[in-house]
Amino acid sequence: MWLTITRKSTTRWAVGAALVIVVALMGCEVDEPSSGPGRSVPGGQAEPQTRSPSNAGAGKDKRSESDRPDGKDRGAYKDRPAEPRPPDDQPTAGTALAVLGTLDVKGRAPTTGYDRDQFGQEWADRDRNGCDTRNDILRRDLGRLVIEAGTNGCVVLAGRLRDPFTASTIRFVQGETTSLAVQIDHVIALSDAWQKGAQQWTPDMREEFANDPLGLLAVDGPANASKGDGDAATWLPPNRSYWCSYVARQITVKSEYDLWVTAAERAAMARVLQGCPDQRLPRAGRIELGGGRERVAVQTPTSPVPAPAPPGNVYYENCDAARAAGAAPVYRGEPGYDTHLDADGDGVGCE
Repeated sequence: MWLTITRKSTTRWAVGAALVIVVALMGCEVDEPSSGPGRSVPGGQAEPQTRSPSNAGAGKDKRSESDRPDGKDRGAYKDRPAEPRPPDDQPTAGTALAVLGTLDVKGRAPTTGYDRDQFGQEWADRDRNGCDTRNDILRRDLGRLVIEAGTNGCVVLAGRLRDPFTASTIRFVQGETTSLAVQIDHVIALSDAWQKGAQQWTPDMREEFANDPLGLLAVDGPANASKGDGDAATWLPPNRSYWCSYVARQITVKSEYDLWVTAAERAAMARVLQGCPDQRLPRAGRIELGGGRERVAVQTPTSPVPAPAPPGNVYYENCDAARAAGAAPVYRGEPGYDTHLDADGDGVGCE
């Protein structure tokens, strides 16, 4: 049978076909995985539309393997085990920085009751070597020594100090006024020690502390006077190159005698040691009489002690003239020094 298709029926047929296609397409969108957003759940409520973590990067360009800094693909990079976190830096055992970390940190105690006499006899012979502590330190720290005869090699009449506080060379001559040019410094001032634990000690322990060579240095008199009873937070030597050694000695003494530090003092010490983290601790041994690392010239008590070089512009034609004037040896920077007197160029003429 032939069907007659009119324009109207053709139009209706086209509309129907279009509806069928639309419904088919909608059926494809509805057929999503059960975890998709907007899925109906029992009870008639729509599941909240949350973004799946696995789709967090959707819509963005993914790096290719060659684009990754490490040259690995995404999967290999993701599965790589995390590198262990390096441990915090620890000071090397035996260094001043390591020992600093073991000191107690407290505030200063009051100076109530402090007196120099609390630390016993000044410059006692604690090591029983037949010589007082002051002369022990002078013999240890000075060179070109002149020793008084009849004192068993003990009493220093003259010498030369390479001062650690100022990096200068100081000529020492024993005398009522001249001796002050070189003083013996307690690297931990006695007053400071008193405020940080020493007031709890016995008198004998305080005397031992005040005469222990470990905590004593022969130094420039004026520099030592400027220090007073300051600690590392308030005073350091003018010679910056000596700071590490100086602070290391302070830490050693405080550790040996169980003295504490203040927070400011500890911080100052730590700042100094940042520039020398491997600074080692000094060691002190018994100071022997009768020589040492330098040649010792012994003279009789009646012999004149070499006098300080005269002030002003002085010229010595030769070493005989310098010796006749009582100025030999003459050091660089002193009146009368000249290179023609210093044959080996070590800064000391007419040795």
